[in-house]
Amino acid sequence: MKQIASITKQLGTVLLTLLVIGLMATPLLAQEQPRKFLLLKRGSNQKSQIRFYPGEDITYKSKKIGYFVTDRIVNLDTEYLYLSENILNPSDIVAIDIRAKDPRNRTLNNLTNLSLGAGTMAIALEGINNLYRQGKLQFSPGVVKTSAILLGTGFGLLPLRYKTFTLSDKNKLQLVLLEIE
Repeated sequence: MKQIASITKQLGTVLLTLLVIGLMATPLLAQEQPRKFLLLKRGSNQKSQIRFYPGEDITYKSKKIGYFVTDRIVNLDTEYLYLSENILNPSDIVAIDIRAKDPRNRTLNNLTNLSLGAGTMAIALEGINNLYRQGKLQFSPGVVKTSAILLGTGFGLLPLRYKTFTLSDKNKLQLVLLEIE
């Protein structure tokens, strides 16, 4: 019994030592590296800003090409955006596809899935419940109406997404280079 208590005490001491060392080393390791990103800005609200970092894919439409092209951002400069197959000046970009980047689309997607799931579950559970109790598949009118409303809402929300960020007086594109010395 004494041996188990001794081992437990040593293990606790080792874990506490590692925790203290980890807490001391975290500020040293957490020094931020220089950040470069492409900033899509809609107004002054910081929540509506979208950032593209080097290494991410971007789908854009330029003045020279009349259709959308997907490319990977390799590097950013003060005046140019270096892509894996192209070098662009930000003033050449007309629109950027933001379907995968915009956080509002995730909210809309979650709301759509919630409505569709709730409608499906309500009708399925009503059917299973009536099969179990009465031995036949039968739905009450209230559950059918509620399920129809939920499913209709879900299907109605499916096409609603923020698709493109078109540059204008209100929508701006900015190359940001943050250098920490």
